[in-house]
Amino acid sequence: MRKYIIILIILIGISANTVKADEGMWLIQALNNELQKRMETGGLEIGSEVIYSENEASLKDAVVSLDFGCTGSMISNKGLLITNHHCAYDDIFNLSTPENNLLENGYWAKNSSEEIPVKGKTIYFLRKVVDCTNELNHVRDSLQKIKQPSGSRRVFSIIENKHKQQSGYEASCSSMWNGNKYYMYYYDTYTDIRFVGAPPVQVAAFGGDVDNWEWPQHKCDFALYRIYGDKNGRPAAYSDENIPIKPKKILKISLDGVQENDFAMIIGFPGRTDRYSSSFKVDMNERIIGPIMVESMGTKMEIIRKWMNRDSEIRKKYSNIFFGLSNVQESLAGEVACTRRFDVVEKKMQEENKYWKNDASLLSMMERGYKDVEEIEKYMTYYRQSLVSGKGFIALGNRVNSLKPDDNQSYDSFVKRVEKLFTEYDARVEKELMEYQLRLFIENVPKKYWGPFIKYLTGKFEDNYAAMTSEIFDNSVMLDPNRFKEAAKEKNNIKLFMEDPAVKLARDIKISDLRKDETQILKDKVSLYKMDGLYEKALYNKKKSAGILQYPDANFTMRLTYGNVCKMQPSDAINYNYISTTQGIIDKYNPYDYDFAYPENILNIIERGEWGKYGKDGKLHVNFLTNNDITGGNSGSPVMNGKGELIGLAFDGNKESLASKYYYQDEMTNCVSVDIRYVLWYIDNCTDVGYLLDEIAAK
Repeated sequence: MRKYIIILIILIGISANTVKADEGMWLIQALNNELQKRMETGGLEIGSEVIYSENEASLKDAVVSLDFGCTGSMISNKGLLITNHHCAYDDIFNLSTPENNLLENGYWAKNSSEEIPVKGKTIYFLRKVVDCTNELNHVRDSLQKIKQPSGSRRVFSIIENKHKQQSGYEASCSSMWNGNKYYMYYYDTYTDIRFVGAPPVQVAAFGGDVDNWEWPQHKCDFALYRIYGDKNGRPAAYSDENIPIKPKKILKISLDGVQENDFAMIIGFPGRTDRYSSSFKVDMNERIIGPIMVESMGTKMEIIRKWMNRDSEIRKKYSNIFFGLSNVQESLAGEVACTRRFDVVEKKMQEENKYWKNDASLLSMMERGYKDVEEIEKYMTYYRQSLVSGKGFIALGNRVNSLKPDDNQSYDSFVKRVEKLFTEYDARVEKELMEYQLRLFIENVPKKYWGPFIKYLTGKFEDNYAAMTSEIFDNSVMLDPNRFKEAAKEKNNIKLFMEDPAVKLARDIKISDLRKDETQILKDKVSLYKMDGLYEKALYNKKKSAGILQYPDANFTMRLTYGNVCKMQPSDAINYNYISTTQGIIDKYNPYDYDFAYPENILNIIERGEWGKYGKDGKLHVNFLTNNDITGGNSGSPVMNGKGELIGLAFDGNKESLASKYYYQDEMTNCVSVDIRYVLWYIDNCTDVGYLLDEIAAK
């Protein structure tokens, strides 16, 4: 049978270089011969030393982390960095003014003097990775012998400081497989970062949250920064005398485009996965925690969206909050749905039966433990979503916690922070959110966990949540900008702030009250956290004994994933192509729907169909699909061909992949990227900053 399949493949002309997507976010410093051979079979044309080297410039020197939240690439010898627009969204929002909304209008620095410094931004260049497992265990053992604290935070701090002093780099220790391995990562960190430009949000995020996690998409999801250093190119605080750095390595850009089955490699800093989790943990998240979070976030989104659609000023204030909320909510909704669809709990159970068939004591303890704390975990989730989660009335109520008696500096800082929160706040939106969140808590958390203020509200108003909300807003100084401004003039008003109803609500209940009950429930066992840790260690060692090549869960350290450009069949009778084109923008365009209201001046340019060197066969490719294994943190990651050349930027996954936090589902886990040719075409045809193209290395 096998030889006939091989003959059929040859006859239909499928490339011998087609590579099956490999589950795994592989450690960049640990690309062994087996991985190298797998990638070469798929079309990799460079050696592992070109990807990672500590002695010579390599691809890893051209890939950076942005605040360990996103990934970027160096694309010029003048410090030019490219990443996703949605990675820059928060910066663009904060750099906007009432007179110039950079999100809506876009922005392009015509020269270096117009580049805008971004306060608080840090870019990390990975320089070296060292296995420090033995050293860390020795330090921990030494501390335990002299009966000193030996927790991970203390031990990490000791060896990180040592390595920092010895190397001159920032040093960060990371645990893999729950302590089976430890690695020290050395970074050059730059803080003089300047915003260069980005398209309007309706170009960069065309389709909005409607298209998020979907395919096909048509986003021009990119933004540019520039990194500055001192006269020697070393990290330095912001200064007018600083100059653009010359990176050790930049990525060359390919204009050849992509074809189905082309090799694709991604290097980045993926955030968090939990693939060594147990069936019990996944089951609790699927049945209880996930659905609660999805429903509560969804309701908050509906409230905010309603007000944003009514008032453009509210849209300006809440667009950043809504953007973050929608991304998480849609991801969680997909995670719950895909965990069910692909029977992840059942597959985890099958794995457990395989590896623990001779000793199920750990599994038995975990089964009982998770079952016993199911209710308390549910209550904690409702509490987090109602009286903890939020940046409006919740943040204002909590701000008083920073006050210190007889400390003018803390008082002045408190006033400034509250006044800043008022600029991002609208009382109409916050009142409706508060009414919903009070209802969410009171109707789902037992009275034994209510604090005195919640008891006062329910005693006075029973289940009239609108009246409760009015009681708080009508009597609050913290929620009223004018009353706060007057009250803040007197620095002896701390007691007034402490007695404010918004502050009482924020301080009324503590998570520790619920955790105490959970600890009591598990008094004859260990905590869920420790159970999960024991499970992860055991699973790693069992797979190691079986000779399985493993990668650790993502933890914001640099990883590599490889696969190929691919079509997708997400469900029965549905087949998707591997590329989208500008025709999709024209097809979806709707000037009456904010998410699809593409700027008309740019739409007119697209309709002319003049693609130049960026097009192919009369079309301009916009986004494309690969089967690379990615997660949050990979946003902005360079997608490279077999030669290590830049062909696109990863910016999203498909909704069918959203169970991949816990389980890699073959043929369903895909990555959505913006084609680099679309990015360059946009800069070339829709801006007046052609000087940027002169410094970008495009072949």
